[in-house]
Amino acid sequence: MVLKKLNSLGFAKPEADTRVVVAMSGGVDSSVVAAMLKAEGYDVIGVTLQLYDHGAALSKKGACCAGVDIHDARRIAEGLNFPHYVLNYENIFKEKVIDEFADSYLAGATPVPCIRCNERIKFKDLLETAKDLNADCMATGHYIRRTRGSNKAELHCAVDHSRDQSYFLFSTTNEQLEYLRFPLGDLASKTETRLLAKKFNLNVADKPDSQDICFVPNGNYASVIEKLRPEAMDPGEILDHEGNFMGTHNGVINYTVGQRRGLGIGGLDEPLYVIKLDVESKKVIVGPKALLKTSHVPLAQVNWLGDTPIHNKKEWHVSVKVRSTRPSREAILRPANDHLASVELVTPEEGVSPGQACVFYERTGSRVLGGGWITR
Repeated sequence: MVLKKLNSLGFAKPEADTRVVVAMSGGVDSSVVAAMLKAEGYDVIGVTLQLYDHGAALSKKGACCAGVDIHDARRIAEGLNFPHYVLNYENIFKEKVIDEFADSYLAGATPVPCIRCNERIKFKDLLETAKDLNADCMATGHYIRRTRGSNKAELHCAVDHSRDQSYFLFSTTNEQLEYLRFPLGDLASKTETRLLAKKFNLNVADKPDSQDICFVPNGNYASVIEKLRPEAMDPGEILDHEGNFMGTHNGVINYTVGQRRGLGIGGLDEPLYVIKLDVESKKVIVGPKALLKTSHVPLAQVNWLGDTPIHNKKEWHVSVKVRSTRPSREAILRPANDHLASVELVTPEEGVSPGQACVFYERTGSRVLGGGWITR
C-alpha cells in the first residue's frame, strides 16, 4: 500500500482539491496567510466579519474588522483572484462579546474580549460557516502553532515568543483544533511576515498592527461602558483595606485591580493600589502593593487540551500565565472536575484579577495545555 503524501495543510490530496477558508481581518497577517496559500495552489476563500458599526469604524485606525479593513481585505482577494465574502455579525458580536464585556466590568472583573471573540465568534460561528462552504479547514493569521501529536492535534506557542498569541487562544477546543490551521506560527518574526507581504505585492505590507480592542476607541473602556450601561458612572467612596475613608470616585468602571495612577488620593506616605472593586456598594478598595500578591487562583470554565483527561491526576505540574503580558510561572494545577480547578502559584503574583484568563503550559516545552477563567 502506497501512502499518499500530505500537503502543507495536512491533507492527502492535491492543493487544488483542498479548500481553505481564510479569516481575513484586512491586516497584514491574515492577508499574508491568504497569499501564501493561494501561491501554493490551494482553493482559497476569504471571509471577513463585520463585527460592529462599520460607518463609525471608518475613521478609526488601529482596530481589526473596521470599515477600512473590510475594504483592504476585499482588495487583497480581488488582486489575488479568489472569492471573498463579508458576513454581518454585528448582532451576534454585541450579544456574545460587547455586552459581556460591559457586564463583566460592572461586576468588578477585568474581561478579555479578544478571547471571547475567538471562542464564540471566529472559532464557532465562522468555523461553521467555513464548513458550510465545504472547506477542508480554516486558516487564520494568529501567531501560534498547531502540530500533529501522537494522539491528536496539539497547540504550541509561536516560534516568535514576542508575537505569541497562545494566551488568547487557550479556549480553542480539541474539535476546533482539528479543523484550524495557523500558517504564521513558524515564522521567526513579524519582519518576516512583512517581507512576505512585499513579496506578494500586498498593499497592506506596511499597515500598522492593531493595538486596541476593536470596539474600544483609543483604549478608553469607560467611555464605551458608559454608553452601554450609564449607571456604571455612579459615584462612590474610595476606602483603604481597613475601611477608612480615603476619597470619592466617579464610577467603579474607571478603576482596575492593580491600578496605582489616577486614584486622586495623593499626599500619602506610601503608594496605594486598587486591591478590590466592590461593585454592589460602589466602593473602590485600595491598599499597599503587598496586598496584591496571591498564590491561590480559582478557575472556572476550564478548557483542557492535554492527552489524558484532566481529572486523571489530582495535581498537574505546569507553567501558567495569569495575564497576557506576564511571563509564565511555575504552578500546580488541581482540578475539582472537568470545568473547575484551582492553581497554586509557586511564586506569588500581583494583580491576579477576576475576568482574566489563566493559561496552562508544559513546564518544559512549548505546548499549550488549556486554561480557565479566573474567578473570585
